[in-house]
Amino acid sequence: MRVVLQRVTQSKVDIDDKTVGNISNGFLVLLGVGQGDTESDADTLVDKITKLRVFEDEDGKMNKNIIEIGGEMLVVSQFTLYANCKKGNRPSFTDAAPPDEAKKLYKYFVEKVTEKEIKVETGEFAAYMKVELVNDGPVTIILDS
Repeated sequence: MRVVLQRVTQSKVDIDDKTVGNISNGFLVLLGVGQGDTESDADTLVDKITKLRVFEDEDGKMNKNIIEIGGEMLVVSQFTLYANCKKGNRPSFTDAAPPDEAKKLYKYFVEKVTEKEIKVETGEFAAYMKVELVNDGPVTIILDS
């Protein structure tokens, strides 16, 4: 699994001009599922993301995690994180998991974050979405399972 994690002060996702997910203060998680990924990969990433100390403490140091600040998470599926652009000008997505497998692991990931008592909003799997964010910092981190 591959994640682009952005610390945000707000983020939302729209489908057909209707907001389907909206958060403040937390993480926008762009989640890609690759060939061969498992629930164990999702567990590893959920654990890492929820423990990452990238939110400021009273002294202005990145010392708190999303749970400690009562943060929220917007999780958006993004198979294009597995784009391979080595040959030609049209990306290949053969490294991305098939849609049925990817959807199952996407839902599993969201469920595991919810179990951490974090407010989670989502996009819609395989839909055309418009994602807006205000990147805080900016802090952007790329994680692979």
